[in-house]
Amino acid sequence: MKNFVLLGVAGHVAARHLEAIRKSGHRVIAAADPKDSVGILDQYDFDVHFFTETERLDRHLEKLRQRNPSEGAHYVSVCSPNYLHDAHCRLGLRLQADVICEKPIVINPSNLDSLERLEEETEKQIYPILQLRYHPQLQKIHKITRAEKPPQKHEVLLTYITPRGRWYHISWKGSEEKSGGLLTNIGIHIFDILLWLFGDVETYQVHHLDKNRVAGFLELKSAHVHWFLSIAKEDVEQTGTPPSARPLRSLILDGEEIIDVSTGFEHLHLQAYQAILKGEGLSLQQSRPSIELAYRLRHAPLHSNHSPTHPFLKQKGF
Repeated sequence: MKNFVLLGVAGHVAARHLEAIRKSGHRVIAAADPKDSVGILDQYDFDVHFFTETERLDRHLEKLRQRNPSEGAHYVSVCSPNYLHDAHCRLGLRLQADVICEKPIVINPSNLDSLERLEEETEKQIYPILQLRYHPQLQKIHKITRAEKPPQKHEVLLTYITPRGRWYHISWKGSEEKSGGLLTNIGIHIFDILLWLFGDVETYQVHHLDKNRVAGFLELKSAHVHWFLSIAKEDVEQTGTPPSARPLRSLILDGEEIIDVSTGFEHLHLQAYQAILKGEGLSLQQSRPSIELAYRLRHAPLHSNHSPTHPFLKQKGF
């Protein structure tokens, strides 16, 4: 049985990690979060050591490690806000633990370099959670596109609408400095999948950007992609889906096959954990392309003369 430590345990995504750890047959020995609304821990174990200060957690884990390495952390799971991910990854590595980190590992790609060096120094590894790569429908497409010789240029229309309330812009997620903005906080899932399915970036454009929406065009090795990301509830209402329902995540391939990836998410974190525990987890290098693309798009100028564009932009007159 492996010992896990969870950073950011009060956050929404932490529940998926707690469930994956339990279902994998392992245990959480300690957790930390500045907020103390962490009663969720009792659903998993009554003996988890909890800290509201990372420094005190660090002290506790170091004592365990020095007393008996088998009592210390084998894995540190990072579920904290985006801007803390790399610092918490470093904490885990320096405690001689492997790290499992939510996406994005970093907001700025230059920070990946120091993490890679620390991996080498500590001989430990950081495993990114890129759970959409385990989605069965997307895995089928991946097998098809990667087997094409020579690669074809597919036409892809991607729509990702996940409505958020007023709280979003007040929280750290609404700060581009802390979250990377919509392109990184929301888009990182999508960009990773697009690059995984269709290969390297050849050209990119941003066609629209406001606080609730961003849209653009990508030419990848084997696809032309028109993409639209939104957290606006009126956009999901426009599709005929109630805003309280599940998000709309749609990928249309070559105008014929519509792949709705709004379902099938229930066990993807568990699959990611199982792969990591078998020694088959993803690497920092595999997370780099989507982080670099999101960074470039954040700093790209708006491309005003765009045609064709995503249908949502046309409908809204953007």
